[in-house]
Amino acid sequence: MDHNNILAVVLAGGKSKRFGRDKSQVKLGSKILIDYILTEIIDLYKDILIVTNEPIKYLNSNKISITSDIKKGLGPLGGVFTAMKWVKDNKKNYEWISTFPTDTPFFKKEHLNKFYKEINLEKSDLFFMKSKNTRHNIFGLWSIELFQRLELALDKGDRKVEHWANEIGVKTIDFEHENNKDPFFNINTEKELETAKKLLNDD
Repeated sequence: MDHNNILAVVLAGGKSKRFGRDKSQVKLGSKILIDYILTEIIDLYKDILIVTNEPIKYLNSNKISITSDIKKGLGPLGGVFTAMKWVKDNKKNYEWISTFPTDTPFFKKEHLNKFYKEINLEKSDLFFMKSKNTRHNIFGLWSIELFQRLELALDKGDRKVEHWANEIGVKTIDFEHENNKDPFFNINTEKELETAKKLLNDD
């Protein structure tokens, strides 16, 4: 898959209600949380777009751009739509956007490469990662061709990635992991942050 056709998008517009503060800015080891995913993907793409509604710190790179949600309160689907509109407004030639969360410190570029390698672009306009019977809807590859359908869905009040993706006909790529470092382990609470610190120290 040609990475030059893909815009990387980090969805950082969530309110982190369960955590109580912006978890993307929380320190884990030597880095803030958002920088774990940025470090893994920074060398793979020409551009990385962070969708966030607050001023945040992040890895210093001229590849990274920042934008805020066009409409607040629309969840991840709103962030995806914002990214697609950014592509169109800035006259970029990207055909796909690849989305990432801010709270998965153990996800590595090797997992992303496997995802891309196993995708058949002729099978769908939307692909998600899956592991242990759980679909990870934020780790996705979305065709820009979905822009108008997504806009219509949001206008009708659809907010659930799960529901909308099922209607579109999403395909999944399965992952297996044998060690205790689940690449999809995400941090939603202080307790999970403490678990992540222990896992990090196991290296």
